Amino acid sequence: MLYIELKNHKIPALGYGTWQLRDKACEAGIAKALEVGYRHIDTAQIYENEEEVGNALQSSGVNREEIFLTTKVWMSSVREGALQKSVEESLKKLKTDYVDLLLIHWPVKEVSFAEQMKALDSVRLDGRAKLIGVSNYTVAQMKEVVEDIGTPIATNQVEYHPFLSQAPVLEFVRSHDMFLTAYSPLARGKIRDEEALKTIAHKHGKSVSQIALRWLVQQDRVAAIPKAAGEDHIRENFDIFNFELDADDMNKIHALGHEGGRLINPEWAPHWDKTQAA
Repeated sequence: MLYIELKNHKIPALGYGTWQLRDKACEAGIAKALEVGYRHIDTAQIYENEEEVGNALQSSGVNREEIFLTTKVWMSSVREGALQKSVEESLKKLKTDYVDLLLIHWPVKEVSFAEQMKALDSVRLDGRAKLIGVSNYTVAQMKEVVEDIGTPIATNQVEYHPFLSQAPVLEFVRSHDMFLTAYSPLARGKIRDEEALKTIAHKHGKSVSQIALRWLVQQDRVAAIPKAAGEDHIRENFDIFNFELDADDMNKIHALGHEGGRLINPEWAPHWDKTQAA
């Protein structure tokens, strides 16, 4: 495992994402992931599976202290008071006294960032979250939160894969003692047909998915949280620590980023940073 060392914490660079996993499939997936060796689990209130995540963690036999657990506050609960209440509900479902990382899931314009960040940081200060962060924030929004308001956020969780450059976000997080968490790191399967990735995969005797994940975690201050339901994919995604991409490999994958590479762009999304070469 590779780790990101930040603010006296060691964050496993590869995590297990649980978006769209529900019921017994969610519990079984997490149980298998923990058995394989994952120690970073990502969920969210809007996924409606925090209870299943809590059940799986509780029955896994793995000490809570060994697991880096992330959840996210949904847009309807970012106000002072509502945020803290929603976190308490999440902790009950997750069957834990704290999360290792608590994020605001999407930027909300209707509530001032000052109010949102004060509420978010209160959860860190009272020990219910070890670290706090944001998700889907632009550089300008991170700048307001970090530089103007002074909130000690640790990460920005954003869509990041070979087809989407996040160079502006990466530059900001690296210069502000933060890290980037990559969701949809396999571009929802679209990477499988990319010839450049196939060539690099053949060179290393690995799958295209393994190449994409290795490319992410090999970058400074980048973590990735792929979702996988079946045991084969859970194992495949984890088997990326016995090889290394060279500079030529890395550059060829960086070059795949293009203007139309973004996949997740709901109506409430911010005005994204213009993509550029990494």
